[in-house]
Amino acid sequence: MVTTKQTGDEAEERALSHLQRQGLRLIERNYRVARGPQARGGEIDLIMQTRDGTLVFVEVRSRGGSAFGCALSSISPQKQRSLVFAARSFLMRYRSHPPCRFDVVSIEGASLDWVQSAFDAVLVRG
Repeated sequence: MVTTKQTGDEAEERALSHLQRQGLRLIERNYRVARGPQARGGEIDLIMQTRDGTLVFVEVRSRGGSAFGCALSSISPQKQRSLVFAARSFLMRYRSHPPCRFDVVSIEGASLDWVQSAFDAVLVRG
């Protein structure tokens, strides 16, 4: 029996391989930050960098099919806020922030869809 974690790990590995074939370089995987001792803040599945230096915060979504909606539509405003929170935390290690964007890799069955600039941090409040 395959667990949800195993399915997620396989999807992340597939997304990582795809992005690396497109020329992106892995900076960090499964970056986590907490809001407090018992409060989750956010997790970024993959942090990549393009050839021009842009940091790409990647959310990987996997679905076996579209019976419950597409993987891309499952990224709620709350999830976007937690991704932005984690990205802001990650960026604190830089003196000056490099260009950044939020991408989504959606995997549904055998199909992989890479959506660049899927949402904008300026539009996400919180």
